[in-house]
Amino acid sequence: MRVMTFNIRFENHQDGARSWFFRRERVKDLILHYAPDIIGTQEGMWHQLLYLRDHLPGYHLHAPERVLDATCQYPSLFFDGNSLMNRDGGEFWLSENPHIHRSKSWDSAFPRMMGYGEFEWKDGGDTFWVAVTHLDHAGEEARLQQARIIAQWFGQVKGPAILMGDFNDRPGSPSHQLLTAPETGLRDTWELLDREEGDGSYTHHGFTGVPQKSRMDWILVSSHLRVKRAEIIRDHINGSYPSDHFPYMVDLEMIP
Repeated sequence: MRVMTFNIRFENHQDGARSWFFRRERVKDLILHYAPDIIGTQEGMWHQLLYLRDHLPGYHLHAPERVLDATCQYPSLFFDGNSLMNRDGGEFWLSENPHIHRSKSWDSAFPRMMGYGEFEWKDGGDTFWVAVTHLDHAGEEARLQQARIIAQWFGQVKGPAILMGDFNDRPGSPSHQLLTAPETGLRDTWELLDREEGDGSYTHHGFTGVPQKSRMDWILVSSHLRVKRAEIIRDHINGSYPSDHFPYMVDLEMIP
């Protein structure tokens, strides 16, 4: 199973030549080249998500019961409909009022959300859960409380599970410790392969290709899954990058 998390950068006209219109084909081509079974995107506005839905052959956008709002940046799941079927799913806001549209709490600068789905392989095998999220970039208390909501949700999930997203935090931070605690049942795929931390692992680069800030884009998995490979994708065309984050991709297999 191949899984990718990709912050595609919201539509911001101040980005000039780096705005979505000029990048969207590169985003689409990157996804098709690496062909993940499931991809979780962050910062996608509805028109951006529709572009990907309409230009990724075979992929389905998983957004059940979504309240459509042109101002929202939605963390969203896409899955390969040739090999996978969706059985269940939904989404909620990471706040004290999770079912109120665009609700936010604590010191969160923006409303934040988690989307999730239950999937099964068309050729049989175990079902599994996947969730995608984007924690707040500004509020330390908000990130911790948002992580606590996610950890509680995963603590009730039975069977194989995957959490991916842009967590706006570093490995070892309070939110990372909470999400990888034994009670949550999730482990960091980068750490499971004993990969080094440092500039080479940072996933934000601000369109420059030069790693910045931290390894903030994570894929966490339950103990039902073995990590075979992990890669931070730095593809570009003559120094032009598809987003201000590098996508992060892992290959997984079920443990019998």
